[in-house]
Amino acid sequence: MTEDRLHRRGVAAVWLATFIWAWGPVLVKWSDLSGPTFAMCRLWVGVCVSAVALLVTRRRLSWSAFRACALGGVLFAADIGLGFTAVRATTVADVALIGALAPVVIVLVSAYRLHEHVSLRAWVLVGASFVGVVIVAVASAGGPSWTLRGDLLAVLGIGTWSSYWFFSRHVRERFDPIVYFACVMLAGALTMTPFALVVDGVPSGLVGRDLFAVITVAVFPGFVGHTLVIWSHKHVASWLSALITQVSPVITAVLAWIVLGEAIPPIAALGGAITVGATMAVIAWDASEAEEQHLEEAAEKVS
Repeated sequence: MTEDRLHRRGVAAVWLATFIWAWGPVLVKWSDLSGPTFAMCRLWVGVCVSAVALLVTRRRLSWSAFRACALGGVLFAADIGLGFTAVRATTVADVALIGALAPVVIVLVSAYRLHEHVSLRAWVLVGASFVGVVIVAVASAGGPSWTLRGDLLAVLGIGTWSSYWFFSRHVRERFDPIVYFACVMLAGALTMTPFALVVDGVPSGLVGRDLFAVITVAVFPGFVGHTLVIWSHKHVASWLSALITQVSPVITAVLAWIVLGEAIPPIAALGGAITVGATMAVIAWDASEAEEQHLEEAAEKVS
C-alpha cells in the first residue's frame, strides 16, 4: 500500500476517532458516578476489552512491553481522572472546549521538538481555530452548572493529555497498537484504583444507566477511538492529527445540548463554526500538498 493511501486512511481514522471521542464527556455527565469512580470502572472495563482483543488477534502482553508502556497508563489515568471529575463539576461544553487547547500545545511542540514542517498558512489557520475555541469557551462559561473548580481541573488536563499524546507517539514506534493500549489500560487501572477507593470508597448501588455509560465509554471512545489514533501516529503528522481532534469539543457541545439540555449561545455557535472551518481548510490544503508531492515524485521517476 502506498504511503499516500496510508496517509489518507490515517486522516480518516483520526476523524472517526474525533466523532467517537465527542460522546465521552456527555456519557460521563449523563451517569451518576463520581469522576474518580467512573474513571476506575472505565479503566478496568478497558482492561477486559483489551484482554479480549489480545486473545482474538493472538497477541501477547510481555513484561518488557508493560514496563516500557506503563508511563502512558499513568498519564492516561491522570487525564481521564481530571477530565471526568471536571465534567461532573462544571458544564460539558466548558470541559470539552478548554481541553481543545491541548491540540494547540501539541501543534507548537511538534513544530519545534519533532521538526515537523508547519507552513505559515497552517499557522494562521491554527490561530483561527484557537480563536474559535476561545470564543466558544467564553460564551459557554457562567451557566447554571458552571464552577471555577471544574474549569481549573480541565486546564490541568491540557498538560496530562499533551504528555500522553507525545509519549504514545514515541512508544508507538516500538509496539503494536493493541499491545500498547492493553498496557495503558492495565497500568492506568492499577494507578486509578487506590486513588478512587480513598476518595470515594468502594462503589455500591451501580445501576444499569451507570454500567451502560461506563461500558460504552470504555469500548468506543476508549478502545476504538484510541486504537485508531495510535495506529494513525505512524502515517499522520502530530500537528495535523491534533488539529483534527480540535473539532471534537464542538461536536461534544452540540451533543450536550441535544442529550443533556445544555444551551449553546449564538456566539458559541459562531466560535464553533470558525474552529470547524479552519480545521477543514487545513485538511483540504494538506491533502492538496500531499497530492502535489506525489505527482512531483512520479514525474521525477518518469524523467
